[in-house]
Amino acid sequence: MTKTYFMNNLIEKMQSPDQDFRFMGLNDLMSEIRQDPSSFIGDEPTETKVLKQVLSLVEDRISEVKNQAVKCLGQLIKIIRETQMELVVDSLISFSMGKDDELRDISGLALKTITSELPLEGKITVRACAKLAPKLLQQVANTETPPETLIETLSTLSILITRFPAHVSDPSVTPHPLPAMAPLLSHPRPAVRKRAILTLSQYVPVAPHVLVNDLLQNHILPFLAPSANIEKQRTTVHLVAAIIRQAPQQLASVYNDIIPGIVTAVQRDDDELREGCLQALETLVLRSSAEATPFLSSTVQIGNQFIKYDPNYAGMDTGEDEEMADVDEGDEDDSELDEYSDDEDTSYKIRRASTKLLAAVITTHPELLNSLYKEVSPVLISRFGDREETVRLEVWATYVALLNQTSLYGGLPQSQENDTSIRKRKRDSEERMDVEETPCALLRSQVSSLSKALLQQLKSPKTSPLTIQAGFQLLHSLLGVLPGCLSTQITSIAVISKSVLSQSPTTSTSGLHLTCLSFIALYFATHSPGTFSASLPTLTPVLLKSAGEKHPRVASEAFRVFSALLNAVRPVKNGDWVERLYDQAFQRLSTHDTDAEVRGCAEDCIADLWVCAPDVIKPKGGKEWQSICRTTGNTAGAVRVVTKVAKDVEMSDEWVNYCVEWIMGLLKKSERGGKPEVFSALDTLLKRYSSGIPTDLPPTLVPQIRPYVSTTDISLLSHALNILAVLLDLSPSATFPEVERELLSDIYQIAHSPLVSGAALDSVLTFFSSLVRADNQIATHVVPSLALAAEKADKPDANLANVAKCIGQVVQSAQGVAAGTIAVYSKHIKVSSRMSTSVVVLSLLIVGELGRFIDMSMQQDTFTSTIEHFAAEEEEIRAAAAFAAGNIAIGNLHQFLPAILRVAENDPHKKLLSLHALKEVVTHCSHGQLEGVAEQLWTPLFQYSEDAEDSMRNVAASCLGKLTTTHPSRYLPQLHSRIHDENPAARATVVSAIRHTLGESAPSYDEVLASLIMDFLDLIHDQDLNVRRLALSALNSAARTKPHLIRDHLPTLLPSLYAEMKVNPDLIRTVQMGPWTHKVDDGLDARKTAWETLYTLLDTCLTKLDLSVFLSHLLAAISDPSDEIKVIGHMLLARLSASPTTSLALAQRLDELTPALDATMRGAPVTKDTVKQDIERAAELRRSTMRAVAALSKIDSAGSAPKFDVFVEESRKNDHWGAEFRELLAH
Repeated sequence: MTKTYFMNNLIEKMQSPDQDFRFMGLNDLMSEIRQDPSSFIGDEPTETKVLKQVLSLVEDRISEVKNQAVKCLGQLIKIIRETQMELVVDSLISFSMGKDDELRDISGLALKTITSELPLEGKITVRACAKLAPKLLQQVANTETPPETLIETLSTLSILITRFPAHVSDPSVTPHPLPAMAPLLSHPRPAVRKRAILTLSQYVPVAPHVLVNDLLQNHILPFLAPSANIEKQRTTVHLVAAIIRQAPQQLASVYNDIIPGIVTAVQRDDDELREGCLQALETLVLRSSAEATPFLSSTVQIGNQFIKYDPNYAGMDTGEDEEMADVDEGDEDDSELDEYSDDEDTSYKIRRASTKLLAAVITTHPELLNSLYKEVSPVLISRFGDREETVRLEVWATYVALLNQTSLYGGLPQSQENDTSIRKRKRDSEERMDVEETPCALLRSQVSSLSKALLQQLKSPKTSPLTIQAGFQLLHSLLGVLPGCLSTQITSIAVISKSVLSQSPTTSTSGLHLTCLSFIALYFATHSPGTFSASLPTLTPVLLKSAGEKHPRVASEAFRVFSALLNAVRPVKNGDWVERLYDQAFQRLSTHDTDAEVRGCAEDCIADLWVCAPDVIKPKGGKEWQSICRTTGNTAGAVRVVTKVAKDVEMSDEWVNYCVEWIMGLLKKSERGGKPEVFSALDTLLKRYSSGIPTDLPPTLVPQIRPYVSTTDISLLSHALNILAVLLDLSPSATFPEVERELLSDIYQIAHSPLVSGAALDSVLTFFSSLVRADNQIATHVVPSLALAAEKADKPDANLANVAKCIGQVVQSAQGVAAGTIAVYSKHIKVSSRMSTSVVVLSLLIVGELGRFIDMSMQQDTFTSTIEHFAAEEEEIRAAAAFAAGNIAIGNLHQFLPAILRVAENDPHKKLLSLHALKEVVTHCSHGQLEGVAEQLWTPLFQYSEDAEDSMRNVAASCLGKLTTTHPSRYLPQLHSRIHDENPAARATVVSAIRHTLGESAPSYDEVLASLIMDFLDLIHDQDLNVRRLALSALNSAARTKPHLIRDHLPTLLPSLYAEMKVNPDLIRTVQMGPWTHKVDDGLDARKTAWETLYTLLDTCLTKLDLSVFLSHLLAAISDPSDEIKVIGHMLLARLSASPTTSLALAQRLDELTPALDATMRGAPVTKDTVKQDIERAAELRRSTMRAVAALSKIDSAGSAPKFDVFVEESRKNDHWGAEFRELLAH
């Protein structure tokens, strides 16, 4: 069947008198277009006939057919010719101007549909925008256009502006959007004005400055005057709020005129105007925090004034706490007033808007916490009992925001940082001087009135479940900031909790139960047992009832509450509730259809019973372990329980043996999940045998461990070797034969594997140490076997350093073989030995490992041979020789260290290798040894670093940094004295050395460094680019390891850090590469380091960052020419979006981020010069962008980011990356 014939059949269907045929004809046409977008290519007559028929059906009398025709036009607009597109637009515009209301509505819907479905790029898009924009604007400017049409036309314009801002803002578009839409602000219909405000605010960001200025001068500022018409002023205030939401920078020049006008207007006696002014101020505070700062005092005053606005309730302006708290418990006569206010009173909108305004101030200005607690907190507490439930909930949510800000910025009493003693002393002295001025202290002084007002509301029988839930959330947040602060309120809390939990949870109240239980668990965890012991008879019955509920989440949370209770009151000697809890948990475990989460919580509860109430649980006979130690289903919780009980409780060998057999059964299971925890449990159990490991266990267990002794899974290899080491230590006679026979040859191969490093290598070393201790004779066989296995391995597959470490560990554990081992491998390193390169390298590494703990002064010729290898042709031999020389020197510093220094001084070609040898000395020497030679090394190291290449200077700086930590008071001043050295190399060495010292955790070092660190970091202003880069790197390290030393200096450091993030054109040079030119940015490394530092600061010093400034600079990161910096920008966005505190500020800037993210997502166009690597890099960058956008899309922007919302929706639908993006959104 040809396409033409098929299309003619569809046209016949669409012309049928039967409405179902017409509908199906349109549906079949849509399916055909989706399957084959080229349906009309080369067949213009058919295209014209189909299009006219679909347009005719827009006028159909059946609604379903009309709606289907509109959807069909949305698909057709993507594939039809430009001339046909003009026909569609003209027809729909004509329909929309008609007198038929139904046709006008459907044509408006069709215009919005085709505007939404237009592709973002292509000729058809350009032509469609050029056609649509003038037509729509002409309709808007036409005074005869009906209001309903105006609303639809403005909606279509909004879509057009949001999706194609460049086309609508084209100067050639006539009439121009701003002059055309501005008169609608005076339209008599409020719905038209509201729609015009939204469309105007969306256009202002891309409008020419001249026209925006005209809008300000003629349509905004005049109507903010105190004498302006109320109706006009309402519209103007709403417009200002909308523009601030969309493009706050456009109003920056007139904020000093606008804000006072709004502040004055809010006092006028008009509720709708007041609400609009309050909302405008809220938007201003959220979107333009810096510009709003000069007006914060009056803003807070307005919020405090109108949060009490309740003209229909006598006496509320006085703000009496007691009256407000008792509103809900008044006489029956009050119900008439409540009934009246519910029906006719809208003052609650003013109070709600005021509350949101105060919330905006709280979330954007954490530096004002002290004044907020003095001025705002008492007012919020006085409104805890507002008559209107929505206002009450808003007030509580605002107080939760205040608590969250206090938790983050208020200086928590329970600091989670590893503060040094000097910082602690400083903090203690500050607290003594001004203890009442911290946010936490101010909050503590208000806890009594807060809890009284809140609990009074929760007690009321009229309070809805949703409100009670919000109240418990507030209490939960309060305990998170001030643990233990509700000790005097336990009676009321117990009564309210009992009232809540005594009712069975339903679909609508389960959230309340969960919140209540979560709060009780936190209460138990943060208060002393004496506080709540008297209330346990009230609480435990309803908690036990909750543990028995069918609702799985409620039951799980109840068991978590009991776990918190048990840990709080341990040890528990008696108690009826303990017995009943055990029975409840055992009943859950013994039932096969128990929910997985409930089962896991019940298992944890059993573990806590064993740990906290052993006297009560032991007489039970341990029957619960048969239900816990099962081999089917999810066993992760059971493994965790066994591990916890084995660690904390003295259990019988019979129990340990039972659990070991169960664990061995789990080891046989094929799946990998949970195996690390299984090995950890086994390790704990093996160490808990009171009478030693049974002799029949190792022969059974070792074969089961063997499958995991391979490099297939490095993590499990580490665990398996640790278990073998434990068996060798605790049962050597039974384990050693099995290991030697079954595993030793495999472990020789693993020892030289390049995959083994870190924890796995430590496990290998621990295994060999235990093996040698288990049988002293084996050492003489292990050393040559390890070396032989490495020699037989393929060269790329052999990690000789690992083998040397293993041999060193064996010799250290059995030093009787030391002399023989040194003699053998010393022969191999003689220059005249003619051994292969790999043998010489291995021998040098082995000698070095042995020299670290053996004095080799009697083997002077061995040391001489290592120095001679400094001149070897092979790089591997030279590096191994430097390693060996440095480690041999550790064994006898007095004899060998001067020799290395002489080599460095006398032979420039061997200076770098000598420095590497010295680095081995400095790195592996004990603190005491280093103190003795530090002075001997200090001056030569500085000499070697000056006028040297980067590699040599880096090694010297590393050594100087290590030496500095041996005697900070002596060497830090010496480094400090060189920060202004004329030689940039010396300054680079100093700042690099300081970076290497920042890993030192001794408090004494911090005491000395604290007064000098800013002088070192001041080198970020250095004239030399390399010194600046190294200083930025030092700042990054300080932010990560010692944030307490730099936190108070960040206001000084951040401007310089932000300055380094900008692209400096002076550092970009052009390089000729054959016929091509290539731009090289010499400032890229410093810029990248600056961004990495900012990423670190976000983790460790968030409270000292001004988020508005931070986000302004972040826009530059995602637009940077470097892909690496774009990726860091994307990571920063993802991190910011994950935090409730920072995501609120980020939500206000989503539209500003959208253009850069969109450009990166689309990537550079593919040309004939584009190579495969460019395409792969672009794809990886797009994935990074998608991850950031997916994270950002989870922020609740409350409709404040329409451009971003459109961008996300377009990305979801994209043909190329839509599927991958949808998958990221689903996670």
